[in-house]
Amino acid sequence: MKKNKKFKIVIYIILIFTFISSFSYFVYKKYNDYKDKKTNNFDISKFKIDEINLLDGVDMRSENQIKLEELRKENKEIIGWLEIKDTNINYPILQAKDNDYYLDHNYKKEKSTSGSLFLDASFDLEKGSSNYLIYGHRNKNGLMFEDLMKYAKKDFYEKHKTFNFTTLKEDATYEVLAVFYSRVYYTNETDVFRYYYFVNAKNEDEFNDYVFNAKKASIYNTGVTANYGEQLITLSTCEYSQDNGRFVVVAKKVKND
Repeated sequence: MKKNKKFKIVIYIILIFTFISSFSYFVYKKYNDYKDKKTNNFDISKFKIDEINLLDGVDMRSENQIKLEELRKENKEIIGWLEIKDTNINYPILQAKDNDYYLDHNYKKEKSTSGSLFLDASFDLEKGSSNYLIYGHRNKNGLMFEDLMKYAKKDFYEKHKTFNFTTLKEDATYEVLAVFYSRVYYTNETDVFRYYYFVNAKNEDEFNDYVFNAKKASIYNTGVTANYGEQLITLSTCEYSQDNGRFVVVAKKVKND
């Protein structure tokens, strides 16, 4: 009887400890979600700038570019701003020396479970490259690239065929040409489309091959293509229907503002 009583006490202690741990994690997660939402609730269009910087129209940059330059005073690794209408995607784009740092840091360089949207480290901002390859987490709290999944529905695409990407050099509109599911492939797999290796085309054939494979994999036909020399942007996030799954949107630059 005494053994049974001790055993029950041990079980109760374990259950209580488990409950406290689970509840503590729940509170911690909710707090971090709240903190991430508060930190990332930032719209470049509402960013205040000293009107003297506009120089009465002499400055040829757009307001978004000027605001981006002001924002970079807080963090020089902010290299752009991405905005997709009717989504929560309205964020700065970061670039670090590797593709790990901004997986768990926000644009203020604070630890964050949501991380940031970030440009592939191999993209050369000075010389430029064929493809802005941008990564971001999906978050159940709606942050980062969670809303990128809206492009899985053609109805959403039909109303959002373009989006805006601002850098210090330009304020540009991009037109979606392909939307597809993919995954991170094993090294021994052959004849597969590793879109995540493409940042800069070595030649016209390599560029055309990327566009061809992206359109071939697309879950619907956009009727849009791209020619060698045009600037591409690829948005990539996790997708959970398969191991190491990815969801990808590819677009091309169509105009400068």
